[in-house]
Formats: sequence, C-alpha cells, structure tokens
Amino acid sequence: MHPKLKIYISDLESDFKSIPSFRKGELKEVAKYTFTKISKDKIAKLNFICTHNSRRSHLAQIWTAVAASHYGLNDIETYSGGTEATAFNPRAVTALERAGFQIENPGGENPRYKVRFDEDSDPMICCSKTFDDPTNPDSGFAAIMTCSDADENCPFVPGAEFRKPITYRDPKESDGTDKETEIYDERCQQIATEMFFMMSLAKGNLK
Repeated sequence: MHPKLKIYISDLESDFKSIPSFRKGELKEVAKYTFTKISKDKIAKLNFICTHNSRRSHLAQIWTAVAASHYGLNDIETYSGGTEATAFNPRAVTALERAGFQIENPGGENPRYKVRFDEDSDPMICCSKTFDDPTNPDSGFAAIMTCSDADENCPFVPGAEFRKPITYRDPKESDGTDKETEIYDERCQQIATEMFFMMSLAKGNLK
C-alpha cells in the first residue's frame, strides 16, 4: 500500500461512527450479499452504477477494491458503469490522488486511467462506460446504484441478481466554485469510509 494512502486508510475505521444508522443498514444489506457469495466460495461481483460513470461510481468501485484488499477478501471483484458513457472526471481523479493513489493518465477523450494503490498489484483500469459494457459482468452480480437519477431512470438492470441504491450527492455541483476541492475531498472520504465499513461487515462481522 502506498504510504500516503495507508495513512489515509488508518483514519477511516475510526470514522465508522460518523455513518448514520440508516446508512449502516443499507450498507449491511450489500455486505450480507457479498458475505453470502464468498462464504459459498463464489465470486462477489459488485457493479457500481451512476448516470455518467464519471465520479461517484468510480470512487465507490475503487474504494471497495482497496477495502476488500485491506480486509483480505480475495473473492470480490468491483466494476462500475453508467446509463451512458462520458469520461472519468479529472476532479474525481485528482481527489483520489490527494488521498494517496498513484494514477496514470494516458490522455484522450475518455482516458483509460491506470489507478494503483499498491506497487505489488496490477493497476485498475478505469474509464467511463455503460453498466452493460463487455468488460462488466452480464449476470450474477450486484447492481449498486450510487446516484438517485440512475436508480430512478434505470429500474431494471439486466443480469443483476441483487440491486441496492447506495446514493451520494453529486460533487459536480461544486465544479468551478471555491468549494470544489473541499467538496470532492469530502465525497471521496465519505465513500471511502462507507465502502470500508461495508467490506468490514462482509468479512463476517455482520452483527
């Protein structure tokens, strides 16, 4: 784990108490699904979905992957997608870099970012795509809706065996304002904290 990211992560578990009880209940449902899959020696495939696959869904996918690694959960695969494809927003990318990730941008209209949280692991390849992109699972997965628009406008996700809205306020509303960095960092930390909480439960601590 990169040293700066390790420091960032060390504070997350102490922040679990900041998660509202109703949110903990929602996160516990996803954790139960995940725990049930891995306890049967199956792969838990978690596909995080928002409208443009540009901010919240990527943050959730990436932080869940880090949390699964942190808790030694090897049978979890994370994905993300949108109801349409745009690009992984550079403001969200920069927020992850501030948290301690090493990210390589190859350029282009929809860059295939290489996101690393550990030098010994292969990078995550992150770019905007639809939830049914060929790189995402087409059956036997959980659809986790990270924005209310996608949840409302995409009531049916083909192939999903479990669906749960875990929605977040869009940091896009701060774009171009003097609060931009603060809001993106807040959303990044909120998602990180909740995904770590969720994966801590998936490890078997479901009480």
